Amino acid sequence: MFKKTDDAIWDGRLDDSENRESFRYHQVVKCQVLDGTEENVEDMVTLIGFACDEGVRRNQGRVGAKKAPDTIRGQLASMPFRGPFNATVIDAGTIVCEENELEAAQEDLGKTVAKALNRDVPCIVLGGGHETLYGQYLGVREHVGKEAKIGLLNIDAHFDMRPYDEQPSSGTMFKQILDQDPHAKYFVCGIQRYGNTTELFRRADELGVTYLFEDEMTDEATKASIKAFVNDCDVVLLTLCMDAISAAHAPGVSAPAPFGLEPLTVRTLIRAICKEKKVTSFSLCEVNPVVDENNRTSKLAAHIINEATMSFWGR
Repeated sequence: MFKKTDDAIWDGRLDDSENRESFRYHQVVKCQVLDGTEENVEDMVTLIGFACDEGVRRNQGRVGAKKAPDTIRGQLASMPFRGPFNATVIDAGTIVCEENELEAAQEDLGKTVAKALNRDVPCIVLGGGHETLYGQYLGVREHVGKEAKIGLLNIDAHFDMRPYDEQPSSGTMFKQILDQDPHAKYFVCGIQRYGNTTELFRRADELGVTYLFEDEMTDEATKASIKAFVNDCDVVLLTLCMDAISAAHAPGVSAPAPFGLEPLTVRTLIRAICKEKKVTSFSLCEVNPVVDENNRTSKLAAHIINEATMSFWGR
């Protein structure tokens, strides 16, 4: 189900109503349904929400990510806006997963992502559980056609490559894609040595997955590996599971990581990756406001969304 964003969500501190140098996000965001009649401007980014935690429920995680899109919007609203002078952020609304209709919601998200990308505008998806990624992929694939080589670039503590014989979940998406799409390849950085079973490591090796362990991610080596991966693809989609970040900084997630990545490391990765012209879209997933502490995780998520937005404009 599609839900148009309530303009009231985009509200916050007002320093000046005329001087754009004093603007904050809520003063540049436009809530707009993507129906093909919208006007393109040169500096534009599209936000799409995916209110869903059905995949997390199926994966036996802590539900609550369904509330994340609007919570992140609320945290982003008052942040100072430092984009290009005439830049616009389009809030294209939220796809809501009704009851347990995960697959239908993912298809709807894919259609909305494709509409955004067909305008040659970068797209940012506010998840939702990490099942968000499959809908993002469907949209990118529709946009680029069947033959293009798509790179799946994931910052995550987990492979998310469990079997989906019974039903898909937030832990199956990458296996689904690799099984179904011969023109997709997968790179994940931030993998926890003891956050994945031996079987999952074996499956990743069998499917040719490139991965970097969380404790081996030196700055230059990581950037070089990512650059090589991007160069070998026609287009790339980027996704971040917030449980890749240390629980000290991101407690409000489905599966907190005691030995996760530092926020500064993630910011460095987001900046570098989103500056690559092949990167079509970015999704941020697994924020769970229900178990968050003083909105710490949601606030961090909003800052990461800002970094991605500014990097899209900086390329």
